[in-house]
Amino acid sequence: MTEVRDSFAVLQATYNDGCDTPGNCAYFLDRVAGNLDDLYDSMKASPKGPSHFSDPITWIARMRTTLHGDHSYTNLKQHKSLLTGTRDKVNTWMQSHPDDYR
Repeated sequence: MTEVRDSFAVLQATYNDGCDTPGNCAYFLDRVAGNLDDLYDSMKASPKGPSHFSDPITWIARMRTTLHGDHSYTNLKQHKSLLTGTRDKVNTWMQSHPDDYR
């Protein structure tokens, strides 16, 4: 299982990408969704326990529920603000807990 700090670093790399072109937008949104899924799994498996990451786990779980496992471009585009908003909330939370990613 990937460590939380490694999964978070991969998620942070999405800040250098975006929906500039239709082809890139599909890639970007799928990447954000996949990176959040990976971070969720890392947090759930962390030795600190899932309760340590309760807020980000809750936010990501809500996002996953809304997506219904559908990573089609149409669905991800419809939920673009949810994806980027969840990423941003998780980023803010992680930045206030530097021991989790250093």
